[in-house]
Amino acid sequence: MKKLLFVAFLAGFTTQALATEIPEGMGVLPSAVPVPADNPQTAAKVELGKKLYFEPALSKSGQFSCNSCHNLGTWGVDNQKFSIGHKWQRGGRNAPTVLNSAFWSKQFWDGRAPLLEDQAKGPPMNPVEMAMDSEANVIKRLTAAGYDAEFSTVFGKNSMNYDNMAKAIAAFERTLITPNAPFDKFVQGKGDISKAAKRGMLKVAEVGCTSCHAGPLFTSNDFAEFQYGTDTGVKSVSGKAGDDHVFRVQSWRNVAMTAPYFHDGSAATLSEAVETMGEVQLGIKLPKKDVADIVAFLETLTGEAPQVVFPVLPRPSGKALDWKD
Repeated sequence: MKKLLFVAFLAGFTTQALATEIPEGMGVLPSAVPVPADNPQTAAKVELGKKLYFEPALSKSGQFSCNSCHNLGTWGVDNQKFSIGHKWQRGGRNAPTVLNSAFWSKQFWDGRAPLLEDQAKGPPMNPVEMAMDSEANVIKRLTAAGYDAEFSTVFGKNSMNYDNMAKAIAAFERTLITPNAPFDKFVQGKGDISKAAKRGMLKVAEVGCTSCHAGPLFTSNDFAEFQYGTDTGVKSVSGKAGDDHVFRVQSWRNVAMTAPYFHDGSAATLSEAVETMGEVQLGIKLPKKDVADIVAFLETLTGEAPQVVFPVLPRPSGKALDWKD
């Protein structure tokens, strides 16, 4: 196993960090997210996107927003096996966290959306989630709510359309990163982690976890086969036999806060998830002590949650919006 030994020329490192071998590739969460050339970040666009993220008018019943399933008060998830959507239906996959999603090159468990802009277009039209009838009706709702002026300010005159709605939401989501995890501070020499966490850090590299959960993001940003459960994964989109039970590799960032685990939400605890991954992916039964150490390490990857002030949404004065479900 290749390891990178921190050496003395890295100024400011603690004695503990200098004495600890850090598995190759592990590092601090990046501070800058990739931004598409056709959707530059602006403060006004981020603010508009924040309002749209919390906007229930995007759902047919007027009851569900992006935040319903990806709750920013609970680490970008709803902590349920399957999220509740239109007419109290349950979806078929566990809702992944929106936090740090700006770094992923593929969105959704099956990776069918390459960018956040693509992902943001999905839920409003999904019959189990927000269940809107058409993109035109989504825009009709936003017009009735009073969003015209803000879209004009951000995108120009006559700019309220489905694509720009998704661009604004994506711009907001790119601000939802979680820096300064205990592991990051340890790597930077600004803090320490427990002995158990250090053992777990070395163990995940030793047994092969980091072949997929790699780098500072602790994900390969790619797909991997996971022969677990009945969901066919990417095959459900591509129809290809070779994509059976292939899923996007989830990041370990903030994983301690996003239970339950896996695409089907079947693992209620992080310990259970670690044990299952060892057996299914690595073909080994991890000793309880190793599982505890790995969990201790994963807990050091919980960063600082973004502090988001709930926005005041546009609404017409003296008139109720007409929600029809």
